[in-house]
Amino acid sequence: MLIIFAGAFAQLVDGGIGMGFGVTSTTILLLSMGPAQASAVVHAAEVGTTLASGLSHWRFGNVNWRVVLTLGVPGAIGAATGATLLSHIATDSAKPITAIILALVGVNLLWRFSRGVIARHNTPKPYRTPFLIFLGIFGGLIDATGGGGWGPITTSTLMSLGKEEPRRVVGTVNTAEFLVASAATMGFTLGLWQELQTNAVAVLCLLLGGVLTAPLSAWLIHHMNPIILGGFVGTALISLNIPHSWPYAVVAGVILTWRGVRRSRKAHVVMSTEVPCDESDDFPAAGASTSTQTRAMLGAVNGISSGVK
Repeated sequence: MLIIFAGAFAQLVDGGIGMGFGVTSTTILLLSMGPAQASAVVHAAEVGTTLASGLSHWRFGNVNWRVVLTLGVPGAIGAATGATLLSHIATDSAKPITAIILALVGVNLLWRFSRGVIARHNTPKPYRTPFLIFLGIFGGLIDATGGGGWGPITTSTLMSLGKEEPRRVVGTVNTAEFLVASAATMGFTLGLWQELQTNAVAVLCLLLGGVLTAPLSAWLIHHMNPIILGGFVGTALISLNIPHSWPYAVVAGVILTWRGVRRSRKAHVVMSTEVPCDESDDFPAAGASTSTQTRAMLGAVNGISSGVK
């Protein structure tokens, strides 16, 4: 039951902010199994959860399919490589590496969301293909070796560029993760087939919990505050992976998350104080900002030029 709840909660967070399923699930599974086994179980379950999440995001119009392929195929290559490497590392040697990776992912989450730069409306701009290929390979490699990290690395990077709406970044990364999880599972199958058979029940429990909440998380992305969710996941990762750090992690998480929420609200207030131009008029009303007046005048001139042509 605990693993089902972990899968449901992890997918709810992952589908809402584009990160959290792998790292959250792996952190919980590490309490009862080794890092290689935990990563194998998580990725096997993610084959089903990412498929359900991708379909849900597609239904809500949250997917950029060009980016899915350009990012997901290199990510699959990186994940398969990382899974093969992790399958041949001794458990005692891999556990500290996994803990460090997960803790650093938690720090990245807290820092990312403390900035409060979660914009809701961005003008879509294309990403450069070489950049997406490199990001996919790196994200897939870290994801397989750390049991998670695809979302924190790719989602936070693409969001920071501000080229597309956050909801489409999240939906695209979640959909591309299906390719990454499938490739990682194939890599783990070659080296850890017996462990996957032994932990088949854990795989099914994670899968069940994740599939149940995948549609809900895709819907909630329009209504929930991603800064609070990101701060919660980051705090949990640091607390569970660095011994005796939870009091400091909780305090830092609360402060940074509160800072992010405040900065986000301040930015929203500043944007809302701008006087919008009435689209039914050729020119803005008196009192509008200079930039608004300039844009309206340019639009009027363009309209006149089009009429003359």
